[in-house]
Amino acid sequence: MNKKKIENEIIELLKTVYDPEIPIDIYELGLIYEINVRDDANVDILMTLTSPNCPVAESLPAEVEEKASKAEDVNRAKVTITFEPPWDQEMMSEEAKLELGFL
Repeated sequence: MNKKKIENEIIELLKTVYDPEIPIDIYELGLIYEINVRDDANVDILMTLTSPNCPVAESLPAEVEEKASKAEDVNRAKVTITFEPPWDQEMMSEEAKLELGFL
């Protein structure tokens, strides 16, 4: 089991998940804080939302778990939501900032 390969595959899968309010995928937005591929092939994902009142607070973590679980060799994916540190625009990738006209 190649953990880095699995992590990279999960990242590619997460790039197909979009925040409904911003036309950028959640990975480029900087909402994914950590992807931990464990020895037992389970994956723990630490992520945040653009705000605590995000309208997809219920559905987005479930979608992330579903997508990450589709990666090859993954048994199960579990998402934990955190608001520490709070998300801000500086967490976005250069690509996302460019897309939204911040650069």
